[in-house]
Amino acid sequence: MDFDYKQFYLSAQGRVSRKQWWLRLVLPVFVIGVVLTLVDVALGTYSAESGGGVLSGLFALAVFIPSILVDIKRWHDRDKSGWWMLILLVPIIGAIWFLIELGFLAGTPGPNRFGAPPTD
Repeated sequence: MDFDYKQFYLSAQGRVSRKQWWLRLVLPVFVIGVVLTLVDVALGTYSAESGGGVLSGLFALAVFIPSILVDIKRWHDRDKSGWWMLILLVPIIGAIWFLIELGFLAGTPGPNRFGAPPTD
């Protein structure tokens, strides 16, 4: 299977399945973020006041836009516009809604207005 990283991480076109979202975005970003935070602590570049370090902060900046683009494609798989990302602006409820919609609910079966279903 030939995976197109550029299409997956740098485009808002198409759809992304739950499996792809968890295994190609959420899990790697979480694991790398934890490891870089531990490295920051070991190097003394971690700041308890800000809650982050130099390396983990740079990583967060690097994955910010690709994460948004993949999340938009996950909304597309649910047959919803990428504008649903704005639900995150609603305190607490928005984050819960976001996690349930993108992380736990299946995408629409078959093609929808955003394209064919993703192949895992």
